[in-house]
Amino acid sequence: MDASAMTANAMTVDVEDYFHVSALAEVIRRDQWDAMEYRAEQSTNRLLELFGSKGMRATFFVLGWVAKRSPELIKRIHAAGHEVACHGLTHELVYRQTPEVFRQETRESKALLEDLIGAPVLGYRAASYSITARSLWAIDILCELGFRYDSSIFPIAHDRYGIPGASTRPGLMHAKNGASIVEFPLSTAELFGRRVPVAGGGYFRLLPYWFTRWGLRSINERQQQPFIFYLHPWEIDAEQPRFNASWLSRFRHYTNLDVCEARLARLIGEFRFTTVKEVLRSQLEAAQVGQLAAASV
Repeated sequence: MDASAMTANAMTVDVEDYFHVSALAEVIRRDQWDAMEYRAEQSTNRLLELFGSKGMRATFFVLGWVAKRSPELIKRIHAAGHEVACHGLTHELVYRQTPEVFRQETRESKALLEDLIGAPVLGYRAASYSITARSLWAIDILCELGFRYDSSIFPIAHDRYGIPGASTRPGLMHAKNGASIVEFPLSTAELFGRRVPVAGGGYFRLLPYWFTRWGLRSINERQQQPFIFYLHPWEIDAEQPRFNASWLSRFRHYTNLDVCEARLARLIGEFRFTTVKEVLRSQLEAAQVGQLAAASV
């Protein structure tokens, strides 16, 4: 049996709606969100049905704004055996926030989710992977707020996010305040000596399926490590409203929405998936995982 069939990888969902994304911020203002057609709940339910049909668990990084709008959805996610983690409160990019605002919003979102599910929230993921070299101060705050792991660092160069020289493997990350947190960076593969993103999301929709499959298999087989995969509920919602954003934003956001769900079902059939928490427990040494290994959720 090959490593891809044996390795348990992390399936993650960033629970937000189409009008929350950074790519459409140029045409949708925050003060318009409440008036937008709300579709996150129905799309997330479709993912829950798909995962349930496969007997698979995942980690759902929930935006606090969605949790306030759909508290019963968050309870259903938890009741189905999935892991609930934090995606912030307002989907503001971390490097556009002050440390004080980031601390307040993240604390509020974490507390909201914990109240809804009656269990600790261990994981965090920043909006649009916006913990970068200029916002590493956020790691100190995540440690301060009691998070056990983070999955916000994309070890590539990109116009909106990324730390090109960051580690590609899960492991401890030390904050300036002396604390530490487990970092599970977004997945990349090696191609001609360069890192290429294969973690999901837009890369999963825009690139051919075979390329993503090749990249993920190379992580399991050549690098002998688990990968982390992500997508958003709106990425399986081809009927969502369309907006006249820039050409690049429309290309990034709308391309292949109609095939994403079928691709996802195929991916689930070809790899093993579980929650981030379980992958870290099984892959990292107990000394690295620390309190994560003993946390009961």
